[in-house]
Amino acid sequence: MAITHSIPSVDLADFTSGDASRKAAFVQQLGKAYEEVGFVAVKNHGIPDDLIADLYKYVQEFFKLPFDIKHKYEIPELAGQRGYTSFGKEHAKGYEAPDLKEFFQFGQTVEDNDTTVEHYPANVQVDEVPAFTPTFFKAYRGFEQSGRYLLQAIALYLGLDEDYFDNKIHNGNSILRAIHYPPIKEEPKSAIRAEQHEDINLITLLVGASADGLQILDKQNNWVPVTSLPEQIVVNVGDMLQRLTNNKLKSTTHRVVNPPREMWGTSRYSIPFFLHPKSDMKLDSLESCVTADNPLAYTPITAGEYLDERLREIGLKK
Repeated sequence: MAITHSIPSVDLADFTSGDASRKAAFVQQLGKAYEEVGFVAVKNHGIPDDLIADLYKYVQEFFKLPFDIKHKYEIPELAGQRGYTSFGKEHAKGYEAPDLKEFFQFGQTVEDNDTTVEHYPANVQVDEVPAFTPTFFKAYRGFEQSGRYLLQAIALYLGLDEDYFDNKIHNGNSILRAIHYPPIKEEPKSAIRAEQHEDINLITLLVGASADGLQILDKQNNWVPVTSLPEQIVVNVGDMLQRLTNNKLKSTTHRVVNPPREMWGTSRYSIPFFLHPKSDMKLDSLESCVTADNPLAYTPITAGEYLDERLREIGLKK
């Protein structure tokens, strides 16, 4: 990955190796990175290259469909949580201007007898691209597994049991989102395809992106570009994990900027996996993260209540 000096790289194979010292070293590397930067590049993440290639292929096929076909997969009452959301509907918290993107969201498929199933709308099936839905399902499960390992490492770093997050994210409200930033056809009102923001969830796993543009805000208030190579994914802390750890782990501000003028005619595709827990998970700050030097910063709230609040703030829910 053409990673800048600000973004550490970790190897998930160290955590899953069965070697105690490699595992312990990984836990420390990941934890320190999330305290200091909030973003890491992860290699050996376990999501096969051919699955990632298929995912991007079918996503591009979907977004190339005529608008009237895509629009039939837009279901307003689902608040953008399943199916298609057309161009210009979402904006960053605190910003009125809509982001320059359209997207499709795929959510949890409950396959056991967990009563959580009652809380989730069904996924929206795309008829015109038959491989779209099964490929999304396979990728979703791959991201879940990779994210589970990363959260196990985070739990150990925080002095919790390794499986602290396991039952909270099993059948959790995670979202796999395919984003299309269309070509820029005229002088844009803003230099930003997606305005600066922090993610809502526990962690976000981003596999590749078809073009540069992602930038993070470092501690010196500099915007640092992040570009990824196929063999690594970028994983960042979200606001729920920041809240749970009382700001010990950082939810880093990031944005997507417009390409140079000579690249205006190109699309950008990006597929983040937003790893959410079940809605009833309490996000009360961990006692171990509240100290005299780091006093309690948040009031109690559940993951579901927090998600609802944020969806209203970004314009997806009325």
